Order: sequence, then C-alpha cells, then structure tokens
Amino acid sequence: MKSSFEVYHIDSFTNKPFSGNPAGVMFASNLSSEFMQKIAREINLSETAFLSKSKNADYLLRWFTPKTEVDLCGHATIASLHFLFEKGILKPDSKILFETRSGNLICGMTADTYYMQIPVPQIQEYNGCKEDILSLFGLDRVCFDDKIPLIISQGGYLYIFVNQLADLFAINADIKGLNEITSKNSSIKAYAVFSTETVEKSSTAHLRFFAPYFGIDEDPGTGSAIGPLILVMLRAGLIKNHITNKRYMVEQGDAINRQCRVQVSFDETKNELMIYAQAVSIIKGELFF
Repeated sequence: MKSSFEVYHIDSFTNKPFSGNPAGVMFASNLSSEFMQKIAREINLSETAFLSKSKNADYLLRWFTPKTEVDLCGHATIASLHFLFEKGILKPDSKILFETRSGNLICGMTADTYYMQIPVPQIQEYNGCKEDILSLFGLDRVCFDDKIPLIISQGGYLYIFVNQLADLFAINADIKGLNEITSKNSSIKAYAVFSTETVEKSSTAHLRFFAPYFGIDEDPGTGSAIGPLILVMLRAGLIKNHITNKRYMVEQGDAINRQCRVQVSFDETKNELMIYAQAVSIIKGELFF
C-alpha cells in the first residue's frame, strides 16, 4: 500500500503569491535521507524542508536541494514556520526551537512576521586571486570597488561589492566558470554579489546569489547569505553607526522577477544574528510513493 504525505509549496520572503523564494515543506517522520533526497529532486524547488521529531528541540529540521542536503537554509526555515502556523502548531508571539545541522536555532513568530536565528559565521578578507572570479560576472572591471575587499564567510560564501545597482542588475554570470572555480577552491561554495544602491530608499543593500555548487544557478532569496551580509558590511565600513537590534532591510530576487525582502538584526552584545520575513502558501497537495 502506498504512503501518503502532505506537502506544501510556500513562497517565502514575501507576502505576495508568485513572488519571493519558493520552498517545499512537509512532515518527514520515518523517512530516510535517501527518500528525502528523492522527494526534493521530484519537487524540484531550490530547497525542500523536512520536519520530524527531535529529542533535543521541538523539531528536527533538514533541508535538501534537488542535488544535496545543505547545512542551512533561511527561506525554507521561514516557510517551515509558516507551515507550522497554518497547521495550528505555531502561534503568534511564540517561539520554537529547531535542531539542525547548524545547531539548535531559535525561531518564532510575531504578529505577522516570522523570524529565524542565523548562526554567526567567522568572516575574513579573501586573499586568493580575485581577478579570475570577477571576470566571470560579465561586468567591466571598473564596476568593482577595490577599496571594498572581497570577504569570505566560514560557510564558503564569497561576498563581492559592486558600485551601482545597475551593475548588479547587468550581471550575466558564467555559471560554468563559477562552478569550475568552486571545484578548484574548496573554500568557496557560493558567490554573494551586492550593492548599497537599492530599489527602495529604506533598504540597506541589494543582493544577488549564485550557487552552482549546490545545484542553484541563482537563488532569488538566501537567508543564510542575507544575515551575514550585515556583518560583512559592518566590517567593510558600509554601515555607519550601527544600532543594536536595528532591523536592516535587504533586497534580493528583483533581477529574476522573484522579489524578496528580508530584515536583519545583529546584537553584538549577545553575538546574535536574526532574520525576519513573511511567507504565503501557494499549493497544498499529497505525495504518494
């Protein structure tokens, strides 16, 4: 007899259908890693989140791309919170603890917004050869500001600053070339290109994220990159007079018509990094196998 599992398709980092970054979410009790990977490949979204019982937290949360399991995924976590809210499990103004490959993460919901703890990564200036990398984005060399160093995070995200929003939108990335760089340099897993010019005046930065190593040419909304971006900008002097727990708005996805908006706060006294975003359900269905 076939098993049946309910699965949700949720647009995360948005409050508008057909926008944001889509993720699959489902309960996954008694499913093996092999089956989770097959399901993620079948659903074929950038990530699918699987929730199951945990002895160490409220739930065990795992994330799979169509290609592999990943250590952290922001938008699929926000989607999981929305899934639990629609199931009547998560209540407004309440917290929940997820056990993940990146540790136990404090998450929850305010009146109309979900929030997620992002592990604070170590970041440092990238000292490798940058010219080969910069040449793969289809931009003139003058679009990159040499006064702002390339910075790499502990998780292998390489942050690259461009001068203008128009430059960011004009990127025509050589995905094959970026993947070749990653295959030769184990410290680089993805490329986060950003500008302090934004679509909306109230925003702090605009980001594009390329991750062929994870099977994602370009991700429309990447919480695991948006959170540490604020740390990168603080280190580079691009944020002046930081206020603890101030929420900075970061934009992503506009260049590929999947607008995402995520707020980020950083409490340096607690060394705590949080992202805040909304989500909407698009499809609810059943998976049979």
